[in-house]
Amino acid sequence: MFATFKLVFVYVTLGGLAGVVGIPYSLAVGNVRRLYGVAMGIIRAGVKAAGIRVVVTGREHVPAGESCIFLANHVSNLDPPVLFPEIPGMASVMLKKELMRIPLLGTAMRMAKFVPVERGHRAEAAKASVAAAGEALKSGMHMLIFAEGTRSKNGRLQAFKQGPFYLAMESGAPIVPIAISGTQKMMHKGSAAIEPGVARVEMLEAIWPKDFATREELMAAVRARMIAALPEEMR
Repeated sequence: MFATFKLVFVYVTLGGLAGVVGIPYSLAVGNVRRLYGVAMGIIRAGVKAAGIRVVVTGREHVPAGESCIFLANHVSNLDPPVLFPEIPGMASVMLKKELMRIPLLGTAMRMAKFVPVERGHRAEAAKASVAAAGEALKSGMHMLIFAEGTRSKNGRLQAFKQGPFYLAMESGAPIVPIAISGTQKMMHKGSAAIEPGVARVEMLEAIWPKDFATREELMAAVRARMIAALPEEMR
């Protein structure tokens, strides 16, 4: 649990200070970019403090000058802090609507165009989330989305949600599949304990929606590429 304590200490101490100073500053200047950069530095520092070494490959596969949808598998609560700082430029993310209500943090997330997602199966809520994500892409940001919508219970790739592929087909934004491994061994589902180790992040060759006739074909192509990149026990 000591690794968990160190990560939380960094986030609470530095994150609280950044929020108190950075949010009013960002509101005053009307730009969240500097606060975003500070936040990514804090996230990276917390991961490092917990004894997690992040190894990233495939950065050359990210299309230059394009707003992309980074689509990753999801096996641990460590995936977001491991992945987020590795996305180039600025990225938005889909997250639970309830998180937007957290004081200071919620304000910062709204300023950064994070996309709230309402749990359940309401079609209108899903369409609103996709529309908000599309606006983030149009503004020049990337989107980071977990393809399965929730963490895998056994570390193996689960069924994909359709929302990211609606977004890709409507926006035309390229999908950069990401295969993340190692985090499932460092923080198990249902546990807050972190075991130091190596997290591997592989950015795969971009896939363009325009090359596919249907959403289903696009989903199948992304899934096949991700499966091929994951260790056998995670496929």
